[in-house]
Amino acid sequence: MTPLTEQQLRASLVNATRSERQRMIVPDLASMTETDWDRLDYLGWHDRKQPLSAYVVMTLDDAADAEPVGVLLRATERTGPRRAAMCAWCEDVVETRDVQLFVAKRGGAAGRKGDTIGTLICGDFRCSRNARRRPTLAEAGRDDEAVRAAIVERRVEGLRKRTRRFLDEVRSTA
Repeated sequence: MTPLTEQQLRASLVNATRSERQRMIVPDLASMTETDWDRLDYLGWHDRKQPLSAYVVMTLDDAADAEPVGVLLRATERTGPRRAAMCAWCEDVVETRDVQLFVAKRGGAAGRKGDTIGTLICGDFRCSRNARRRPTLAEAGRDDEAVRAAIVERRVEGLRKRTRRFLDEVRSTA
């Protein structure tokens, strides 16, 4: 992912009002290195002032001048014991304890009427790290680095595809 500015993050939100964009708490972008950005498929963070609000921003096109698309998410309140679930984006089978339901208003008139879409996502937005996790022997089938690298490559591509699909669905006004 290419490094983004605060202005780009605010402008990218397709399902937020002007006041929601202004209230958005942006993560510390200055502390992120080039390596951090290279290992991200999307940037996701929680709003420190509003714990149930979160944001996800992704560049949908791989072109250097592609505009980022972001969505405002609302996390559901957790009640009762945590249950294991699989993230719909990274589909990681190891990290299943911090998966949470997030809901996003659709963009445009549909969102203003209250239409939403939801999905299960890693609560701390660690999908990029999960996709790049070294596959276990059970996942790889044999102890072969080429096979493991191919699995990681498939995971990363799948993560990008599923995340893009969700963001496209939020943007869709139909």
